[in-house]
Amino acid sequence: MKSSLQATLGAPVSLSGIGVHSGKTVNVHLHPAQANHGIVFLRTGLPNGRDRLIEARHASVTATELCTVLGQRESGAVATVEHLMSALSGLGIDNALIEIDGAEVPILDGSAAAFVDAIDQVGIVRSRAVRKQIRVLRPVRVEKGIGSAELLPNSKGFRLDVEIDFQNPIIGRQRKVVDLTPVSFRREISRARTFGFIGDVEKLWKAGFALGASLENTVAIGDDQVINPEGLRFADEFVRHKMLDAVGDLSLAGYPLLATYRSYCSGHRLNVAVLEELLSDRANYAIVDGEARRESGYAEIGNGIAVPAYAPDLH
Repeated sequence: MKSSLQATLGAPVSLSGIGVHSGKTVNVHLHPAQANHGIVFLRTGLPNGRDRLIEARHASVTATELCTVLGQRESGAVATVEHLMSALSGLGIDNALIEIDGAEVPILDGSAAAFVDAIDQVGIVRSRAVRKQIRVLRPVRVEKGIGSAELLPNSKGFRLDVEIDFQNPIIGRQRKVVDLTPVSFRREISRARTFGFIGDVEKLWKAGFALGASLENTVAIGDDQVINPEGLRFADEFVRHKMLDAVGDLSLAGYPLLATYRSYCSGHRLNVAVLEELLSDRANYAIVDGEARRESGYAEIGNGIAVPAYAPDLH
């Protein structure tokens, strides 16, 4: 069970890589932040020389085609935020400043594993502030074509029930259910990579997408086989990656969800749409405080070190 106290990084940590769609090199620096700061992107490297702050909230979403984009492209945006957001949410990070000098979060190996490893290098520190959560009070549902996504009441935590159904026989129909905790995120979800179809590559290139995609960061699917020589990390890696994306997209609620997320053939658009539907009516949800647990007087850090749970909030 996650601690009910807010958490941030133990120290700054940096990563570099290319954007899967832009193909451009970008540097990301994750900074600790004080309690109640939330997750905020600091977009640097803009042509006008002025940095821009972008809150990682659903209201900041401006596009959901093949990735989730925060902010306006004209004034400075950050694309493909879902894997980094998934790592932060999956590990229970409430507060961080993400400094990024390009328009797209690096794809790295196509999963959230490198972000998890980076966070583990510096650990996780708890503040004295109690974590707020969004409790879903009544079901909400959105549909588009054959796809659907819904959020259902679940007072015990956050459960994902995700199903996909592709005509391609390599994927086919897959379903997985996971009760999200830092342990289950690491073990079941974090290493699942993004995937794409070889037959779609030229169309994507012409549309300005997948310019940085390669076998180093994407599971490539042919007509009857996975092209990557190492194969799959899980037999059902495809549905696990859809879970990874959903964790990241739904973290844009701003607070952890007490809910069951159920989807069929969903993606970024429906993930964000069901979140918007939930938050459009206060009768759908309540913001509640977690019950502070002080079992040992210490809060865990990702690398196994412990610090006092009542340490001053970080600045």
